[in-house]
Amino acid sequence: MAFNHSDLYRQKKFQQKNRQWRKGNLKFTSHKRSKTLQAVMTDAPTECDQFTHSSPLVSAQKISSNIRNGPLANYVPLFIMLQLGVITRENELLDEDKLEKQLKELKKAGVDGVMVDVWWGIIEGKGPKQYDWSSYRKLFQLVQKCGLRIQAIMSFHQCGGNIGDAVYIPIPEWVLAVGEKNPDIFYTNKSGNRNQEYVSLGVDNLPLFQGRTAIEMYSDYMKSFKENMSDFLEDETIIDIEVGLGPAGELRYPSYPETQGWKFPGIGEFQCYDKYLKQDFKTAAAKAGHPEWELPDNAGTYNDTPEKTGFFASNGTYLTEKGKFFLKWYSNKLIEHGDQILDEANEIFQGCRVRLAAKVSGIHWWYTDDSHACELTSGYYNLKDRDGYRPIARMISRHYGTLNFTCMEMRNSEQSAEAKCAPEQLVQQVLSAGWTENIDVAGENALPRYDRKAYNQILLNVRPNGVNENGQPKHKMAGVTYLRLTDELLERKNFRIFKSFVKKMHADQDYCRDITDLAPLQRSKARIPIDELLEATKPMKPFPWDEETDMSVGGALAEYLDSLLNKFFSILY
Repeated sequence: MAFNHSDLYRQKKFQQKNRQWRKGNLKFTSHKRSKTLQAVMTDAPTECDQFTHSSPLVSAQKISSNIRNGPLANYVPLFIMLQLGVITRENELLDEDKLEKQLKELKKAGVDGVMVDVWWGIIEGKGPKQYDWSSYRKLFQLVQKCGLRIQAIMSFHQCGGNIGDAVYIPIPEWVLAVGEKNPDIFYTNKSGNRNQEYVSLGVDNLPLFQGRTAIEMYSDYMKSFKENMSDFLEDETIIDIEVGLGPAGELRYPSYPETQGWKFPGIGEFQCYDKYLKQDFKTAAAKAGHPEWELPDNAGTYNDTPEKTGFFASNGTYLTEKGKFFLKWYSNKLIEHGDQILDEANEIFQGCRVRLAAKVSGIHWWYTDDSHACELTSGYYNLKDRDGYRPIARMISRHYGTLNFTCMEMRNSEQSAEAKCAPEQLVQQVLSAGWTENIDVAGENALPRYDRKAYNQILLNVRPNGVNENGQPKHKMAGVTYLRLTDELLERKNFRIFKSFVKKMHADQDYCRDITDLAPLQRSKARIPIDELLEATKPMKPFPWDEETDMSVGGALAEYLDSLLNKFFSILY
């Protein structure tokens, strides 16, 4: 293989890293490597040896063997989500000097980049197509100045009303004004309560918004983002576009809103009783030969348990022909919604060196109940004999996308036994679904955590079978986003552990920007027929997970030493 000067320099650096790696006292496990390569930028580190849909496949000869086969193949990028309200509702950048200091601290810690919510309600707040990107440009310039990369979330949802929301940013006021005259543009439960977090997918293709459909509004917004942030896209400061597809930016229905009284571990409620989705269901039922079928009227209320309802109880409606038809329709509408918006996003960002991502919610309560009730009300038709996540992964695959999943830090032992929680099994199921469908998977923690147990659980999920001394682990996540940047995280006692976590995410490697390099995004493939999507509902056994990570940030002894250090520093300061 011929190398230019840049290649030789990079090869020398990687050889040094290899020597450092092999001098360490790390314990490795041996895994067989796939013969195919994931798509990567020429001479950039591979994200995954197994072929995925994130970018075009390139020749193996063009990829540096030192990256593909060496320890850097175990490196997983870590991003950190900026605090809510960094751009205020009034479209102003908050406390720029303080933020710059924080970003520099993250850079010194080896963090790869930051995730930023780009709020629709702020940018297009003054009226249709009246976009103001000035504050976000200032923010992105600051991040760029600090040498970090950016994951940008196209946040078409309201901030406020979900777990962890500390500020309130509604969707654009002019959209809310349309809803005052026509409240059926919003998701609606059986009691008629409207949810203004996100526009109902029932109006995706109806021109109710100053002559535009909801899909067209989202598309216009993303086009404007690309035009106004083209310099950050061209110099690869922005490397990730996560497209908001529902409440909290997640591909789901707003089935468990705290603003309407939901409390954990309530089963939630179906959100399809606006006039548009009602009519869609009646049309679908009539086409299926059952014009008499109606939407469920026995599925309970937000804080019920499954057994308190006729729909989710043992031998409940969800197991009948009518119930199965409804759940299939309800979940298919959600997949179609995500497919349409991702297709628009892919066309807009085609050719950019970015990762296109969609977020799926980690609904871990009632997971071991036969009904999976809260997953069903959220739109994930997932049962013991039906995989509700692999069809979503298959849909994402046609857009060369990444599936981003939450609750990566959660352990079964920390959850409510009465709520039949199983976050560990849920994570294994969803990540396995993504890898089976040959797409990249990424993840987030659901709640702020600063303890070693949470970090170790994330690290286990990142490389479920450990690191591989000679190359790519059999399964490895494409990246993790840590929630979130706060003053508490940067406290001495917490930040010391966090820096260790960053190092272990990188598999004890130094920071390497090239790991996050991507090839240009390809145009989406042809639409996948619904029957082909639903073939992926056939249940499969998740891939095996090790019992614990081989890249631990420490356990009980480390926690004891933490307490001693904290006492020492408290005396000093």
